[in-house]
Amino acid sequence: MTNHLAKRIIPCLDIKDGQVVKGVNFVGLQNVGDPVALARFYNDALADELVILDITASFEHRQILIDLIRQIAREVYIPLTIGGGIRTLEDIYLLLDSGADKISLNSSAIANPSLIEQAAKRFGSQCVVVAMDVRSGKNGHEIYVKGGRERTGIGLREWARIAEDRGAGEILLTSMDTDGTKSGYDIAALTALRKEVSLPIIASGGAGRLEDFAEVFSLDVADAALAASIFHNEEIAIRSLKSYLHDRGISVRL
Repeated sequence: MTNHLAKRIIPCLDIKDGQVVKGVNFVGLQNVGDPVALARFYNDALADELVILDITASFEHRQILIDLIRQIAREVYIPLTIGGGIRTLEDIYLLLDSGADKISLNSSAIANPSLIEQAAKRFGSQCVVVAMDVRSGKNGHEIYVKGGRERTGIGLREWARIAEDRGAGEILLTSMDTDGTKSGYDIAALTALRKEVSLPIIASGGAGRLEDFAEVFSLDVADAALAASIFHNEEIAIRSLKSYLHDRGISVRL
């Protein structure tokens, strides 16, 4: 499937205890700043969307996150995708009502695939992103849950088909093998996913250089590319990245 729509560049804010954090391969988290200030920065820096994940999303953090989403939504105009600890339609309603444009389901969708279907029916598929954390194993790529802490025994391709059948509007694929390594996106995992579904794919985990973004778009294995630390540390500016992609014939919103 070839997609001629503009490719999207998406910064990601991983939130823990109300602050933005970043690690490598899902561990060694370090504090990188205030989420509202960072969201405002990305809104002004030509980001196409912003993903915000409450990575320790236990139930007690839920209220904090809703207040935080309200604060961020007041400050930014780009679409917000929120994930972490979403278990019910009521959780989804509260987040959308607080200013989220899309919600991201991960562990809860594995535990209860009908949540994807219910959310798509009630709020529209365009609101429902299914996030998948994968690691390669002897039988291909396997899905992990609980912030990458637990194996599921479910294969990426199988789960992707289920997610699409249930009404997901988009898939956010994070490779735990490449996350935070700056060695490039996981092309093998993305290729396997692209062959399986016709949904838009957000590539996540591994961006380190301008070439990594160009590669994932040129191979047409992703419709959007997400990154965190290289944007937070201003190793790559989104404006420069978009100019670079545009100069290589890749359609982006300038």
